[in-house]
Amino acid sequence: MSSLISCVAWVKRGVAARHPRKYVLDEKELERVSALAHIELEDARVELERAHKAAIKMGKGAEGEEADDDDEDENEDQWVDEGDDSMANLSAKKDELSQYNLDGYDDDDDDDDEAAGGFGPFSNIKGLTFYRDNTDDPYITVKEDPEDEEREELEILPTDNLIVAAKTEDDVSQLEIYVYDDSQENVYVHHDLMLPNFPLCLEWLDFSPASSSGIQADGPAKFGNYIAVGTMDPEIEIWSLDVVESMYPDMVLGRPDKTAAHVPVPIGTGKKKRKKVKQRPRSSVHHVDAVLGLSWNKTHRHMLASASADQTVKLWDLSRAPVAEEDGTGESVPAVRSFDAHKDKVQAVQWNQKEPTVLLSGSYDRTVRVFDSRAPDTGVGAVLGADVEAIRWDPWESHAFYVSLENGLVLNFDARTLPTDLASPSPARFTVSAHDGAASALDVNPLIRGCICTGGADKVVKVWNIDQTEGGKPSVSMVASRNLEVGKVFSAVFSPDDPLTIAAAGSKAKLQIWDVGANGGARKAFASKLAEAGKVIKERESTGLIGVVSDDEEDTDAEGDRGDDDS
Repeated sequence: MSSLISCVAWVKRGVAARHPRKYVLDEKELERVSALAHIELEDARVELERAHKAAIKMGKGAEGEEADDDDEDENEDQWVDEGDDSMANLSAKKDELSQYNLDGYDDDDDDDDEAAGGFGPFSNIKGLTFYRDNTDDPYITVKEDPEDEEREELEILPTDNLIVAAKTEDDVSQLEIYVYDDSQENVYVHHDLMLPNFPLCLEWLDFSPASSSGIQADGPAKFGNYIAVGTMDPEIEIWSLDVVESMYPDMVLGRPDKTAAHVPVPIGTGKKKRKKVKQRPRSSVHHVDAVLGLSWNKTHRHMLASASADQTVKLWDLSRAPVAEEDGTGESVPAVRSFDAHKDKVQAVQWNQKEPTVLLSGSYDRTVRVFDSRAPDTGVGAVLGADVEAIRWDPWESHAFYVSLENGLVLNFDARTLPTDLASPSPARFTVSAHDGAASALDVNPLIRGCICTGGADKVVKVWNIDQTEGGKPSVSMVASRNLEVGKVFSAVFSPDDPLTIAAAGSKAKLQIWDVGANGGARKAFASKLAEAGKVIKERESTGLIGVVSDDEEDTDAEGDRGDDDS
């Protein structure tokens, strides 16, 4: 698998802990992890046995190199351990060296030095006191504390943003947490968190999950700094961003022991059939396939919505502690609601900020649905001309939303005009031909009205200005377009603090930050809207593109500098 960053998420300034704490695996945390992960000895034995049986079934009918494995297993008893002779030779060599008394070689020199009243080369200097550790030297008043140095290195200032990137490199998936300092135009990796499978979506939230080690048992839920992660597994993991070197998430939503995502289920035998997997039966309390989209409710902070390849949308209550299963297999966090509004994989879901009970969902069945989570049967929708890539509510109009499609189009709808029957016509308010190929990234500016950004398979990120004309029909114009050198763009998101700053990433596993305000034309186009929002864009001397410099790039720059010096 090639390296890539599948999605990114911003964290507002001042939210992250100034001094993140280190993960501590004490007895209390071990009990929490054990209950959360169902890693009892009996469960582990059963899982290993199931994996072994699945591997045997998948191996039937193998040909070529795969068939050779069976022959190797049959010849295991014929293997000869040649290590016995080597150990005998090593013992003989040790006996030969014992006559030189090498173990006491250094001791004799130390005794001679002490008898002479000194230590080696300093034996002739009287009154000199030698300290093996600077902490014992009374003349060194400024003591070195490695913990203080590490604390300073991990410090996150209130003026810093965090950017979370879901990265996969060499089949290893992880969350990379970057620190972005806008004043210094600097971005660097602060720490990372290992993931069990390929990440597909991210959602930041400030609600402390009930099973988190950092939440108080009694009293109101406090604010935190967490990231929810959807992967190819049916489970949803929630990690604290204020803990470094963490080994296990603060909460897992779903039933890993029921879905058994890590154990393949063969549908038959033979080399060709072995790649097929049985489709797991749907469940109303947990997903049974990959989680493709997540959305956190900013009003009802304990609610999280998820979209899955199992064709369902589910709601999760993060304030609920894991409950014990009736069969005694462990504890789990079940979903509180499940919706079957689509007939194919659900690509994305999002809560409406102005109407916090209303959900928007988009699917591979080429439809979008808008429904109230309290009465999902009364929802409305629209039929589209291609698969849905991304959806976004317009925070400036509670009834309007955007949809980007696989064919490169971006559409804007008014939910009030959509029919309940999908067979009825559902025209969009306006359509933008945004990209050549899939328009895989879409975001609406939370600080400037009528400003959106898109990114696509054509490796370009574009910024659009949308104005309302006197006739009522919106006027759409492209303000800026740039190849950010991230490959095919998978994610492009506006900063929650700076009005024209975008974080983008894609198929090159590279994060880039684009300050669109560095473009004079963009500043002019949004001048009136920036003034209306009370925002001021500072002019930069740079090109407005900020990224992490890799070691290869540093070496290339250094060689270029040497070449310039030689000339």
